[in-house]
Amino acid sequence: MNSPGYEPEIAAESVRRTPIAWLETLNKVLATIVEVPAALLVLAEVIVLLMGVTSRYVLHQPLGWSDELASILFLWLAMLGSTIALQRGEHMRMTAIVGKLEPGKRAFLDLIAIASSIAFLAFVVHPSYEFASDEAFVTTPAMGIPNSWRAAALPVGLGLMLLVGVIQMFRVSRLKDAFLALGLVALVIGAMALIGPSLMVLGNWNLLIFFVLGVGAMVLLGLPIAFSFGLATFGYIALTTTTPTLVVVGRMDEGMSHLILLAVPLFVLLGLLIEMTGIARAMVNFLANLLGHVRGGLSYVLIGAMYLVSGISGSKAADMAAVAPALFPEMRKRGAKPGDLVALLSATGAQTETIPPSLVLITIGSATGVSIAALFTGGMLPGVVVGATLAALVWWRYRGEDLTGVRRATGREIGKSFLISIPALALPVVIRAAVVEGVATATEVSTIGIVYAIIAGLVVYRQFDWKRVYPMLVSTASLSGSILFIIGAATGMAWALTQSGFSTALAEAMKALPGGGMTFMAVSILAFIILGSVLEGIPAIVLLGPLLFPIARLVGIHEVHYAMVVTLSMGIGLFAPPFGVGYYAACAISRIHPNEGMKPIVGYMIALFVGTVIVAAIPWISTGFL
Repeated sequence: MNSPGYEPEIAAESVRRTPIAWLETLNKVLATIVEVPAALLVLAEVIVLLMGVTSRYVLHQPLGWSDELASILFLWLAMLGSTIALQRGEHMRMTAIVGKLEPGKRAFLDLIAIASSIAFLAFVVHPSYEFASDEAFVTTPAMGIPNSWRAAALPVGLGLMLLVGVIQMFRVSRLKDAFLALGLVALVIGAMALIGPSLMVLGNWNLLIFFVLGVGAMVLLGLPIAFSFGLATFGYIALTTTTPTLVVVGRMDEGMSHLILLAVPLFVLLGLLIEMTGIARAMVNFLANLLGHVRGGLSYVLIGAMYLVSGISGSKAADMAAVAPALFPEMRKRGAKPGDLVALLSATGAQTETIPPSLVLITIGSATGVSIAALFTGGMLPGVVVGATLAALVWWRYRGEDLTGVRRATGREIGKSFLISIPALALPVVIRAAVVEGVATATEVSTIGIVYAIIAGLVVYRQFDWKRVYPMLVSTASLSGSILFIIGAATGMAWALTQSGFSTALAEAMKALPGGGMTFMAVSILAFIILGSVLEGIPAIVLLGPLLFPIARLVGIHEVHYAMVVTLSMGIGLFAPPFGVGYYAACAISRIHPNEGMKPIVGYMIALFVGTVIVAAIPWISTGFL
C-alpha cells in the first residue's frame, strides 16, 4: 500500500508537472547521504548494546560508556530517520477529510501540509543550533566529551528536514501552487503574530485555542501529526508566554532521548528479521493449525501475543513492532481487513498497559510512593479482564465468518508444525527470561532477540537474504524516526500544558466534586482518557499522580486499584484517534493508513472502555492477589 505521505497523492493530480532534473538529482543524492549513515547507526546501536550485555553478564566487567554512546547515537538515529521519513512521505497524518475532496483540492492541501512542516522546521532550526551550542559546556560523565556531540543531531537533522521539505515542495508541483501554499501558511502565521498581544490576556483559554482547536484543525486538514503538535506548542510558547522558544527544542530533545525508547528501532528491526528469517512463518503455521478453524482465531492469537510480550521492551510501540509483522501477513491472507488489523493492534496496546514489567506502573510507583511490587501483582488480572472484552468483540465481529474453505488441521499436522515452530515460539520466552534474570535491560534485550533471530534464520530455518539487510536497516531508521519525532513533539506539548498550571487546577476541581469515590473514579477515567491522548502515560502520571493519588486515598479508593484504572484509561486515550499518539505508531508499524482503522477502532475502544469500567467497579480484580 502507499505510505501515508504526500507524493502518492500529489502525483495523481493535475497540479503535478514534470520534475526539475537538478532537483531530482539533489533529492537522490540527499537520500543517499542520509540513508547510509542512518543504516549504519541502526547497526551500531545493536553492536554497542550487545557489547554491553556481553561484557556485563559474561565477562563481569560492565562497560560504563556503552549506554552513554548508545544515547548519543540514538538521537542521531532519530533525527536522520525523521529526515528519511519526511523524504519518503512516511510521517503519519490524518487524511479522513482531505481524502474525500476532489483531486485538485486534495493535492493543494497536501502542499499546505508540506508548507506547514517547512514553517515549523524554519522556526526551530535556529533555536536547535543555540541549544546544541549551550550543550558544549556540558561534559558527558562516562566518555568525558562535550554533550554537543549528541545535541548537534538536532540542528543537523532539522536542517536536513527543512531542505527535504523545500525540495518536496517544488520538485513535482507547479510553482504557482507551491508559492500559493507557502503564502497562505505565511499569512496565517502573520495573523497569529499580529493578535499575539491579545492572546496574552486570555490565560488558560489559550490551551483550548492552541491544543484543542489548533491541533484538531491541523490534524483534520492533513498536516503530519508531529508537525501539528510542534506548531501548536511553538505558537503557544511564542505568542502567549515569555518563555524562550529554545525550550521547545529542549523538550523535544528530552522526549526523544530516553534510552528506553531505543527499544523502538531495535524491536522494529527484530520484527523485520522475524519475517525475513522464516521465524514468523513457522510460528504462524503452528498457530494457524491450532486455531485456524476457529472464527477470528488469529485475532485471539494477537490479543494473547501482546499480553505475553507486553512490558518486555518498556515501549508499546516496540511491543507492537515485535508482534505485528509475525501475524499480520497470515491474517491478511485469511481475509482480515487492514483497518481491523490496526484497530485491534491499537486496542491490544492499550489492553496491556498494566502488565508488568510496565514502565507506566514503575513511574506510578516512583511518583506516588505506591509499592511497585504491589502494582506488578495487581496488574496481571486487569489485563486479562480487558483482553476478555476485546475477545468478546472479536467473537461478535467474526461470528459469521465463512470457514467453508478452511480445513481443520489433523493432530499429526499440529504436532509437526509445533516441532518446527519451537525455536520461533521460544523467542519471546528467551527475551522475557533475559529481562527477569537480569541478563539484559528492557532496552538491551532486543539485541539478544536480534542475534537469536539471525542464528535461527541461518542455522534452523535456512532463510536469510543478505540483499534485504540494507533496505531493512533504512526502513527501520525511517519508521523509528517518524514515531520518535511524534513522541518528541508530544513531550514539548505536555511540558507546555504542565507549565500553564492546568494540572493543579484540574486536581482541585476533581477534589471538590460531590459523590465521593464513585464520582471521583468516574471523572478520573474520563480525565485520564483525555490526558492520555495528549500527554501519553508517563508525563500524565508525573504531572497528576502526586496530586490525585492522595485524593483517591481520602475518598476510600485503594491506591493499587486506582493505579490500574488510571493506567487503562490513559491507554485508551493513548491509542484513540484522532489525537492518540499510540494509534499512529500502530499505523506506522503496520504500514496501514490511519484512515482505514478509524471506523473499526470505535468498537474496540468501546470494548476497552467497558473493560476499564468493570475493573473500576470491582476492586478485587486489582487487589485480590495482594
